[in-house]
Amino acid sequence: MDLDLWLTVAAAVWGAAVGALVPRAAYRLSVEPEEAWQDVCPAGHPIRGLARGWLGRAQCGACGARGARGAASADAGSLGHAEGAGAGTPASYASYASYASYGPSTPVIALVTALVCAALALTTGTRPELAVWLLLAPVGVLLTLVDLRVQRLPDVLTLPFAGTALVLLGAAALLPEHAGQWPTALFGSLALGGFYFLFFLIRPIALGFGDVKLALGLGAVLGWYGWGALFLGTFAGSVVGSVHVTVLFVLRRAGRGTPVALGPYLIAGAFVGLLMEAYAA
Repeated sequence: MDLDLWLTVAAAVWGAAVGALVPRAAYRLSVEPEEAWQDVCPAGHPIRGLARGWLGRAQCGACGARGARGAASADAGSLGHAEGAGAGTPASYASYASYASYGPSTPVIALVTALVCAALALTTGTRPELAVWLLLAPVGVLLTLVDLRVQRLPDVLTLPFAGTALVLLGAAALLPEHAGQWPTALFGSLALGGFYFLFFLIRPIALGFGDVKLALGLGAVLGWYGWGALFLGTFAGSVVGSVHVTVLFVLRRAGRGTPVALGPYLIAGAFVGLLMEAYAA
């Protein structure tokens, strides 16, 4: 197995491991701007361990125990053991649904993040900027999940994303064999952020200020490979968004006044542009 293949496999393992930690953060951050980060289940019970951290999937022992009792009772009734069901209930029910989970599916998110990281490794190769892409990719997945859920891009994610991208790319520029330029990353961040800021001023109903802040980070990532990458990633995001919205209209799942989350389209376009430019570099 050659080095590039080993690197791709390692990137996929990294993506799966980090992706498995995303769902709880996605659940906690999926709230309205004026609300505190989520720390209870939909029924209002404190979620197991949620107040102590952000890692893993959000779970509720109270809802899970109630579900387990209901399942055990249903099984006992079907077997004709309404009285003394403890003796006739299978032992597996003792642990059945002991915790109810909320938020995105952990296996699905882990798989998606693994595929994203593997694709980045396959196109970037052994160049030092790959480490930057692998660190930022899970944040992009998290931002996509939150925006799809509540149409919001929290500052706690977008601003560190932009700052971290510029700092890490600056470090990558000091290493040999890199294929990008840090000045264009900086100018790309300012250019794309400025473009969306003007768009926000002209049509604030069309996008939120969170999209402007997200554009700062995406502009840095795309600008690393030059202005062509910046234009390509921005255009790809517009195409992805237009196609998806058109499909929603055709299927009558959205109307003229239906709000649309733009963040996922911007991130998807940047991902496409990054893959193509990294492969061509």
